[in-house]
Amino acid sequence: KKIIFLLIFYVFHLFKNVLLYLNIMNIKTSQDLVNQAKKEITSLSAKEVKKMIEKGDITLIDIRDIRELWNEGTPKGAIHIPRGMLEFWLDPESFYYKDRKMGEIKNIVLFCALGMRSALATKSLKEMGFDNVVNIEGGFDSLRNAGLEIIEKAKK
Repeated sequence: KKIIFLLIFYVFHLFKNVLLYLNIMNIKTSQDLVNQAKKEITSLSAKEVKKMIEKGDITLIDIRDIRELWNEGTPKGAIHIPRGMLEFWLDPESFYYKDRKMGEIKNIVLFCALGMRSALATKSLKEMGFDNVVNIEGGFDSLRNAGLEIIEKAKK
């Protein structure tokens, strides 16, 4: 009887500790973050962006990893700013600020491969105070399918 009692006692405390841990570590998934970001930002279709490009109304920023650009190319006229450096390169108070990288900032349009990283990046720039930033629904794939000219990105 003592062994059964100890076993039940041990299992109960183990279960209680697992529940406590799960409540403390109640993390959101990356998809949760993307879904929340999409509720707070503006996203445009690739066709809408194509029209804006033709008018010269936007600064198109490719936030994909450089290896993605090497493998798939990038839309002609897009500026490459890696996702991990975006906020730093656009913050005038940052050591990493790249004023010559951007030139005249027009309406900022961000894209990644499928639109998830760029949704998070768009939300981040909005939180920094950029009010002229949008995301592209469907990312690079949608731009390519909309007929944008894709150019090769040479390795340095």
